[in-house]
Amino acid sequence: MTDVDTRLDAFYADLGSVDLQPLWTQVKNLLPSTPAPAAVPWLWQGETLRSLAARARDLITIERGGERRVLALSNPGLGGAPFATSTLWGAIQALGAHESAPAHRHTASAIRFVLEGSGVWTTVDGDGCHMHPGDLVLTPAWTFHDHVNDGDEPMIWFDGLDLPIIGALDASFFENHPDLNQPVRGFDLSEQMYGAGGRVPYGTTNDSPHSPLLVYRWKQSDAILDKLLARTGEPVASIEFVDPTSGRPALPTMTCALHRVVPGRRTPSRRKSGSSIFVVHHGVGESVIGGQVFRWAPGDMFVVPSWVPFDHEAETTADLFEVSDEATMRALHLFRDETLDQWQGITGVFEPRHLPPS
Repeated sequence: MTDVDTRLDAFYADLGSVDLQPLWTQVKNLLPSTPAPAAVPWLWQGETLRSLAARARDLITIERGGERRVLALSNPGLGGAPFATSTLWGAIQALGAHESAPAHRHTASAIRFVLEGSGVWTTVDGDGCHMHPGDLVLTPAWTFHDHVNDGDEPMIWFDGLDLPIIGALDASFFENHPDLNQPVRGFDLSEQMYGAGGRVPYGTTNDSPHSPLLVYRWKQSDAILDKLLARTGEPVASIEFVDPTSGRPALPTMTCALHRVVPGRRTPSRRKSGSSIFVVHHGVGESVIGGQVFRWAPGDMFVVPSWVPFDHEAETTADLFEVSDEATMRALHLFRDETLDQWQGITGVFEPRHLPPS
């Protein structure tokens, strides 16, 4: 070892002893030429999710403290963290017949996309929003919300939250409501005021960062997608859920969209900065994500990490709900999106994890 090597070793040791690190040894990790997400493309089967949600209903009671019967998507690339991607929480929530989940609020914004069941409403700051399959329900940041099942059958839905973003910013606050369930001022009040498809009370202004409309109905989404497909003739029609008073994203940190894919025609391959969670509402098909084939069916959930190429092809007409961090990326002027000139091709086939025999 030369004298220079000895001095360098001592120099690096001294840096570490006072909690310093030299940039020149870290620059490639800190400033990669393209995004290098830790999250990996992954899929959770709806059949498995439904089975485990049913077992959770039998085994786990909902109480103040535990708050929710939720199974979080844990991406294998994130070292055991309960996150679907580095910026998004995704989960399946189950509520049994005649159960209720306590009222609370938090600085993380949340969305609910209903998968199956009936008889449930989510109360958001006193507005009881009835929930039906295919509906999107918002619980914006710092709004009190609880879930009540007044029916005779269970309901399950997808939860999407910006929890990792809020945590990374050290901006997480949580508060229980004084009562187990908050008082209901009325039902579907926001829908009565703002749910008329682009028509709002004259002179309406919205100083809130989120949409005043709290529930977006499947019936309207379904009709709009049909009309878009008929007009464009493209392999996919897409809509975004926005604030009807401004056209901005419904929530300031997350973008919610719905895609209808026609059978037998592959969508263009594209990639974008920021990550997405897709929930299969209807249809059977496959997506190629980073060269790997992911076959999906109703109830399946899969993730596309940042800047990973992806496309879809349906065997039957398919509806894919998507929640992404695009709204955050756009607000920070970090969003990039491009369509690839050539189809990415296939390098492997994803093998989902199945439940062991009972």
